[in-house]
Amino acid sequence: MKFALPRRFVCAVAACVFHAAAFAQLAANAAPTAVERENARRAAEAAADQAYRVGPEDVLDISVWKEDGLKRDVIVRPDGGFSFPLIGEVEAQGKSISQLREEISGRLERFIPDPVVTVAIIKISSQRVYVIGKVNKPGEFMIGRSIDVLQALSMAGGLTPFAASNDIKVVRRSEGRNVTYPFRYSDIERGQRLEQNITLLPGDVVIVP
Repeated sequence: MKFALPRRFVCAVAACVFHAAAFAQLAANAAPTAVERENARRAAEAAADQAYRVGPEDVLDISVWKEDGLKRDVIVRPDGGFSFPLIGEVEAQGKSISQLREEISGRLERFIPDPVVTVAIIKISSQRVYVIGKVNKPGEFMIGRSIDVLQALSMAGGLTPFAASNDIKVVRRSEGRNVTYPFRYSDIERGQRLEQNITLLPGDVVIVP
């Protein structure tokens, strides 16, 4: 004796199987392949290399392929430079990892044909700014993002009652010399000359007399 399944039940099962297969296909299409994941990782690393700027006290791992004598962990000095075999002094402050890699490669070509240079950050120590003078909490402040002068003053607890708010200065070390940027607090309060409220770079010193 044969037992016949109800037609509605058969149709429902077939519909479920169809939808499950379609969903599986969509999931397979949506899931990134190993190559796509690797490409995305490399793109993210390249973007990070371009965005980050090396500063004093950062520790870099520098190596040259097949040149064991040219592998060094270097600490960027307070003046923004470091020494490397064969090429001598390298100015690192303010440069991206890729810029440093290209510079070192170019200078090594005098001694090594087609050098393959790798530069990596071992330790980040330069992402800090300093606020000194007549503020409530003077000191150094680690920054994990871009901040401007007004935000730095806020991190330092704001101005004291005796601060000369219109004589604030930002001192920046650039290409071996100090550059000063004036900041008049009252202008910013009135919404005027807002270009004074510059984005600070690692190592900048905000002085409140």
